Amino acid sequence: MANLLSTRTPRSFSTEIDLLSSRSVRNLHKSLHLLALNLIQVPLCPTLQSIHAVEEKISRAPEILVRLRSHTVWEKMSVRLCFTVQGFPSPVVQWYKNEELITPASDPAKYTVENKYGVHVLHINRYTNVFIFSCIVPLSYDVCFTHFDVQFLEKFGVTFATEGETLTLKCSVLVTPELKRLRPRAEWYRDDVLIKDSKWTKLYFGEGQAALSFTHLNKDDEGLYTLRMVTKGGVNEYSAFLFVRDADALIAGAPGAPMDVKCHDANRDYVIVTWKPPNITTQNPVIGYFVDKCEVGLENWVQCNDAPVKICKYPVTGLCEGRSYIFRVRAVNSAGISRPSRVSEPVAALDPFDLERTQSKLIHCFPLAMLITLPGDIQIPGPPTNVHASEISKTYVVLSWDPPVPRGREPLTYFIEKSMVGSGSWQRVNAQVAVKSPRYAVFDLAEGKPYVFRVLSANKHGISDPSEITEPIQPQDTVVAKKLIVPSAPGRVVATRNTKTSVVVQWDKPKHEENLYGYYIDYSVVGSNQWEPANHKPINYSRFVVHGLETGEQYIFRVKAVNAVGFSENSQESEAIKVQAALTCPSYPHGITLLNCDGHSMTLGWKAPKYSGGSPILGYYIDKREANHKNWHEVNSSLICRTIYTVEDLTEDAFYEFKIAAANVVGIGHPSDPSEHFKCKAWTMPEPGPAYDLTVCEVRNTSLVLLWKAPVYEGKSPITGYLVDYKEVDAEDWITANEKPTSHHYFKVTDLHQGHTYVFKVRAVNDAGVGKSSEISEPVFVEASPGTKEIFSGVDEEGNIYLGFECKEATDASHFQWGKSYEEIEDSDKFKIQTEGDHSKLYFKNPDKSDLGTYCISVSDTDGVSSSFILDEEEFERLMTLSNEIKNPTIPLKSELAYEVLDKGEVRFWIQAESLSPNSTYRFVINDKEVENGHRHKISCDHSNGIIEMVMDKFTIDNEGTYTVQIQDGKAKNQSSLVLIGDAFKTVLAESELQRKEFLRKQGPHFSEFLYWEVTEECEVLLACKFPVHFTICLDLHIFHFTIGKTASPLKILCTEEGIRLQCFLKYYNEEMKVTWSHRESKISSGEKMKIGGGDDVAWLQITEPTEKDKGNYTFEIFGDKGSFKRTLDLSGQALNLTLFFFFKLLDRGKVIGGLPDVVTIMDGKTLNLTCTVFGNPDPEVVWFKNDKTLELNEHYLVSLEQGKYASLTIKGVTSEDSGKYSIYVKNKYGGETVDVTVSVYRHGEKIPEVNKGKKPNACQKFLWAMADCISLQ
Repeated sequence: MANLLSTRTPRSFSTEIDLLSSRSVRNLHKSLHLLALNLIQVPLCPTLQSIHAVEEKISRAPEILVRLRSHTVWEKMSVRLCFTVQGFPSPVVQWYKNEELITPASDPAKYTVENKYGVHVLHINRYTNVFIFSCIVPLSYDVCFTHFDVQFLEKFGVTFATEGETLTLKCSVLVTPELKRLRPRAEWYRDDVLIKDSKWTKLYFGEGQAALSFTHLNKDDEGLYTLRMVTKGGVNEYSAFLFVRDADALIAGAPGAPMDVKCHDANRDYVIVTWKPPNITTQNPVIGYFVDKCEVGLENWVQCNDAPVKICKYPVTGLCEGRSYIFRVRAVNSAGISRPSRVSEPVAALDPFDLERTQSKLIHCFPLAMLITLPGDIQIPGPPTNVHASEISKTYVVLSWDPPVPRGREPLTYFIEKSMVGSGSWQRVNAQVAVKSPRYAVFDLAEGKPYVFRVLSANKHGISDPSEITEPIQPQDTVVAKKLIVPSAPGRVVATRNTKTSVVVQWDKPKHEENLYGYYIDYSVVGSNQWEPANHKPINYSRFVVHGLETGEQYIFRVKAVNAVGFSENSQESEAIKVQAALTCPSYPHGITLLNCDGHSMTLGWKAPKYSGGSPILGYYIDKREANHKNWHEVNSSLICRTIYTVEDLTEDAFYEFKIAAANVVGIGHPSDPSEHFKCKAWTMPEPGPAYDLTVCEVRNTSLVLLWKAPVYEGKSPITGYLVDYKEVDAEDWITANEKPTSHHYFKVTDLHQGHTYVFKVRAVNDAGVGKSSEISEPVFVEASPGTKEIFSGVDEEGNIYLGFECKEATDASHFQWGKSYEEIEDSDKFKIQTEGDHSKLYFKNPDKSDLGTYCISVSDTDGVSSSFILDEEEFERLMTLSNEIKNPTIPLKSELAYEVLDKGEVRFWIQAESLSPNSTYRFVINDKEVENGHRHKISCDHSNGIIEMVMDKFTIDNEGTYTVQIQDGKAKNQSSLVLIGDAFKTVLAESELQRKEFLRKQGPHFSEFLYWEVTEECEVLLACKFPVHFTICLDLHIFHFTIGKTASPLKILCTEEGIRLQCFLKYYNEEMKVTWSHRESKISSGEKMKIGGGDDVAWLQITEPTEKDKGNYTFEIFGDKGSFKRTLDLSGQALNLTLFFFFKLLDRGKVIGGLPDVVTIMDGKTLNLTCTVFGNPDPEVVWFKNDKTLELNEHYLVSLEQGKYASLTIKGVTSEDSGKYSIYVKNKYGGETVDVTVSVYRHGEKIPEVNKGKKPNACQKFLWAMADCISLQ
């Protein structure tokens, strides 16, 4: 009887009875059910009774070991109330607030109750008021069961996988006591849903290990996995999240596969398929889905819909009755089609009401067999009922109905009829196709027109009456018809710290939660603008832990809701949050060591907790008790800030044990394990006591560094060194790492084996021998952590030398501790430490060679992050050089300071840098005296080319010396000097004077080539010279030549286009000399009419636009130390007339103003026109030459002169013979000018010739004309 009941529960029995359609049959089955329940009598197993008897003998009353403590906390802080109780069986604990029972289920967000190994904890989130909490442990002996202690050892963690992979989640479990008759049961859950063996998952439990294997991962497998160990004493569980990413798309940019494909309302030829959409954070939006079907046992997939369906639901019709099908779904976007989803569970195309239609059915109920007779007098079925529209679209309506009651024995089919409202006529929809399911999709409906429907049932005996007519139904969009809309965006998103690689994201639910599938969460690194999906399967709660983040990085988050219609808008982004562990109580201290004892007190040392809980440790509390005593006593009421403390008022020769707890702003952490029993007896041994606070840092693949602190008890003589011992964890013999004791408090252990685990200890040595060994360190796994950072050296923008270190694992409570030779750096005069976030730098204030050595850094509140750096002499010199270049930067030069002499005798000094910014400055220094930009020194800078120059207009004997230019661009500087002394200066001065004289000589009529002779072919001797005609003519009037003084020349007249210039040449002249010009004994002041100036060897007076009023006697007077010298010129009479004549002659002579090119190239057959503008007063005459010969005019050569100023030469149909030099000579009575043009003619298809400009050969003619002018003038 018991075995039968175990395989057939009352619930399954009642479910089977409900499948029968007859009400009388259902009532009969209910009676049988009650009868069977009354017959159940299961005797208690004798073995179980004996077990209970044993448990009753070992039962003991509850005993509270650690009671509740009072707490004072800040408002809105979370509080943890802890106490410890023991007893057998495990006591039942109830929490009360102000004598009212606390039920965490009523307010799970505020209260959380935990029970681990007898330690009961009440979590109160955001504590705001003052209450009295109490805990009640009722004494119960009525319930007795065996207590099992379950420990999860090697646990599976948060796992990341990809679709298509295989995976196994494993967990080692230790269950005590191990009873064969009462073995625990391992149950696996995904999102609180029990997992069973299937095609996709395999379960295993045995030999202390529970495992869950996945044969082919899909996103359907993503979720929170929980392993629950079910024992007679209760349930222990462990959970971790499994993330399953999308497999690579078959087409780039295609969406991920849909998931969670399920079948609903299966019938003989119809089934509804639903699914959930993929996350499309990194892809284009999904535009629809394709649904595929396949008969079970076959591999032939058939696409069910021709066009993509836009919502996550589709009715599949046309199934074959009695066959089983599986389904899959593919998503479509603009890039392509996704991979198919995981297939659905098989579904049979059967009528759920169509059971075995036999006259009798044998129902096995326990050991009974009963014959139930069904009514068989019904032949024609009744009409269907409850006809309604289950789905409405623009072009079709899905009708559903209930089968008729009674329905008869024969299989049913249905006929559907429709009628447009107001038409009065009915039309059968499925006249050719028999409908076997109580559901049918009616197509070919006019959009916007209302219809009514009715259904008839039929079997082989006949057709029933029509059903009741439906309400008017109008085809329209499904979203409108069923009021399904895209959900609104979720509300405010809040991200909070969780662990070093995870963040808790919470959000407000959207205002419209219409049939939500769940939420998708995205995350992005701040500033990257690249979003990544956090989950790949919708979650249906508003809190999610995002794993797999980078420690120390800043992230933002957003959330979107999803339902069958699609996705909501993205929520607003959360505030940026830095990934680091949440604030918690610190972990427990460890390594409690007795450092000294004088018989009445003990000095203890211990190691700080590995983790501070995210905030600095404020101090420690110490508890003590004598051996074999139960009660612990507080040693200190105020916090101890150091990891060493002397406990006073102890009893000599008594044994004591201690435990220590650390505290931070969150609260007091768990206490350490009790220390070993220390005897309070004075130490008198000559050897030193133990070193303490062993710390392992800089763990690399084959080495590590061990640090320790000196013993408090030195013995009878000073400590001379330390020996370091180590061994592998499983080895028995210790190995001494250093043959000779080291005098340092640190030691680098090398030649270790990568991947092995070691322990270490240190022994101090003095003259008396080797002292007590330190506490053995914790096991150390020798292997460098992934992404291990090292100290780096550098120089900042201001030239400061520093050592830097970066630690992404650092939290707000982390402290970067710099040291030299593994001693903490405290010298603020030599060093400066600057820490910002996860970066820290050690600056050298005044670096020198005393700073050479080994520097180290360690970061607290991390998993032992540390590093060291050896600053040797070579590295120090490199840094100093780089620092000097930054602090004293040099502007690179393309060329040093140089000079050149210009055409007018000016001397140009210049220097060129690689580049200069617009903000650069410069200055010239001559003989240690800075010169300014002015008339004598013209200083300029071309920043684009980096050229700085100074042009000296007058270079004299006083300019001998050293020239320096200084440049500054930002912090960069440079300078260059040029020494012009002695012969070097004389060379520059001579070249300057030569160029100046040559320039002055060329200002008037002069010989470009002096007189020379040659013999012609006709045996004639030809005397020739070259004499260019300029716009100024110098006239030397000897009749007014007076000699006064030794250096000053007579005054001379120079005619220019501006007027008349009176000049006096001297061997030396500058503007600082005291000179005066006088007209008719009246002193002349420089102005627009009369300008006074001069050069290095000439003084002049410029008379602009001279008239008759300017005639008279002019005097130039030079004042010296002993007297003055005068030069006089009478500008009147013939001298004035002659001067004015030449002046006006210059202005009115014939000349070519412009228009003619130097060279013309033209293709043969074209017409050439040379046109220019001429000037002269009176109008000039124009003569054209070809190759220095007068051009003969004809139809080929045409010349013209229009309006006395436009002269032109036209050559029609040019040929190669027309190539040559053409000249135009323009003259009137005051003179003339010749301009040459070179014409080059080339043939069609030839390369355009390059014609070189030659010297104009009319210099002789110009000379003769000038001479002729002079003769006619005389």
